[in-house]
Amino acid sequence: MQTNFSLAQLADPHVAESEKILRKCVHCGFCTATCPTYVTLGNELDSPRGRIYLIKDMLENGRPADKEIVTHIDRCLSCLACMTTCPSGVNYMHLVDHARAHIQETYKRPLLDRLTRAILAFVLPYPNRFRAALKLAGLGRPFIGLFEKLPALKPVAAMLKLAPSSISPASPKASPGTHVGQGTKKRGRVAILTGCAQSVLDPAINDTTISLLTRLGVEVVVPEGEGCCGALVHHMGREDQALASARRNVDAWTRAIEQGGLDAIIITASGCGTTIKDYGFMLRLDPAYAEKAARVSSLAKDITEYLAALDLPEPVRKPGTVVAYHSACSMQHGQKITRQPKELLAKAGFIVREPREGHLCCGSAGTYNILQPDISAKLRDRKVKNIEATGAEIVATGNIGCITQIASAAKLPVVHTIKLLDWAYGGPKPEGVSESGLIAAE
Repeated sequence: MQTNFSLAQLADPHVAESEKILRKCVHCGFCTATCPTYVTLGNELDSPRGRIYLIKDMLENGRPADKEIVTHIDRCLSCLACMTTCPSGVNYMHLVDHARAHIQETYKRPLLDRLTRAILAFVLPYPNRFRAALKLAGLGRPFIGLFEKLPALKPVAAMLKLAPSSISPASPKASPGTHVGQGTKKRGRVAILTGCAQSVLDPAINDTTISLLTRLGVEVVVPEGEGCCGALVHHMGREDQALASARRNVDAWTRAIEQGGLDAIIITASGCGTTIKDYGFMLRLDPAYAEKAARVSSLAKDITEYLAALDLPEPVRKPGTVVAYHSACSMQHGQKITRQPKELLAKAGFIVREPREGHLCCGSAGTYNILQPDISAKLRDRKVKNIEATGAEIVATGNIGCITQIASAAKLPVVHTIKLLDWAYGGPKPEGVSESGLIAAE
């Protein structure tokens, strides 16, 4: 794609980076075939190619974002299916992230939209605030029908519908400390991201991960000072808040590295993993953090990515359960992790089935199912239909957003992949899983 940026514009490193990305696009349109919003809405401006044109026009002319650009950029899920499809290597992720930051700086949203986004940014990244907000959600549930009738309040209705009816207490394992690996042979030392929303919605995911890793002889560290990865606010264009989260985590993990070394930083929410693996890029212009951030990014591993690299023993039990594996967009498109979760499940004795249209997003996408509830619901229902058509007994996936989204409409139980693997390797049976196909391991 030909660009016409001035030398003064290119002096801005963010603009210069976007210009390089834009020049790689050859208008081929392959991305339209796998873009969930284009497939759903059929509007060229709701495809990656259409958004690229809008972003190019906005940046080249150095103008503030307008309502049209904001509408179509807001509809983007950042699922990154377009990057998997693109034959030219266009880094759409970095381009749309720059566009969102530009929108945040130059566009004044309607009051209720601003308030909704401010509340999400204030609450979701902080577990104590999020837990308190969920406890208060019951007061608003009787008004869901009213909120849904008012377009500006649909995000409030979506939040209330997604809020669980009960909340688990904070896990003691989320507190800073070290969980020593079992056995005489130490197989590694890793840190684990406790994160934000997942630690409130399902603290058992990280607890299970710690239990399985320590049984395998891996020492697990929960460092002092780490927290939200910054992804939620990053995708809302709030770069200062996102980079502050990134720096805090880089500092926490750097201390852990210096105090005993780390073989990996384990991530159990793939949406977080995609962002943490990008810390090196996000902080590339910060001389105090660029090198440390790149080191952290190189150590970041999804839990299935890490387990696949270990020499695992034979499972304690082989469940024989039929599992529909839903590959989160941040897993398959963001991190290019596709085979490891399925191979681990198969080795553990599960019968793995893949739904049709597995490349299409379920509609969760961080805060997307709150801010764009109508499109999100269409994508969710399409995903659930394909999952249930597999005839599986349970759904496995590696991202808390997908778990919450799919479980809100599916008849099948939806669990994190690590819970099924832990069960096969001696842990407790996950809630909702049938033992009808259980096979004793030899």
